[in-house]
Amino acid sequence: MTATAGRAAAADQDVPPRKVLVLAVGNPDRGDDGVGVMVAQYLRGRLPGDVTVLPRSGDMLSLIEDCAGFDALVCVDAAAPMTAPGRIHRLDLASDRLPRELAVTSSHAFGLAEAIDLARALQRAPQTIIVYAVEGRCFDGGSALTPEVATAAAVVADRVVAEIDRLRQARL
Repeated sequence: MTATAGRAAAADQDVPPRKVLVLAVGNPDRGDDGVGVMVAQYLRGRLPGDVTVLPRSGDMLSLIEDCAGFDALVCVDAAAPMTAPGRIHRLDLASDRLPRELAVTSSHAFGLAEAIDLARALQRAPQTIIVYAVEGRCFDGGSALTPEVATAAAVVADRVVAEIDRLRQARL
């Protein structure tokens, strides 16, 4: 290794890992809408201490403040049924836009897609945004997660752990 390469490698080691926020979206009292909260539970104790996991229910407008100071955002949310309950969609919003048709009909003023669009317009969103959307089947009040979505929640948690590792190592 040359002296220049050695200094570059040492400099890379001095760069702190990227700050990552995991936003777990959903209402656990509305069936499959609670998948984000379930993923957050599966993530407990599996992520480095400097990674923030934030469950969010209700109006997503708070996302604009939530993501301030973070280099990357990973969102987990339920999606409207399109093909099969439990199907997982991974969207990299650097190259994709969050399709409105994935959104579950919501009583909230702002959904995830609208909040991300607004945060970007205000230049408050991290440059890196990854969304894991899990297709649901039942969004009735008082319902539990359907078995397909509960199984998908464990899979998404594993993928988020790997995603966080990748994101933290990526250099700005």
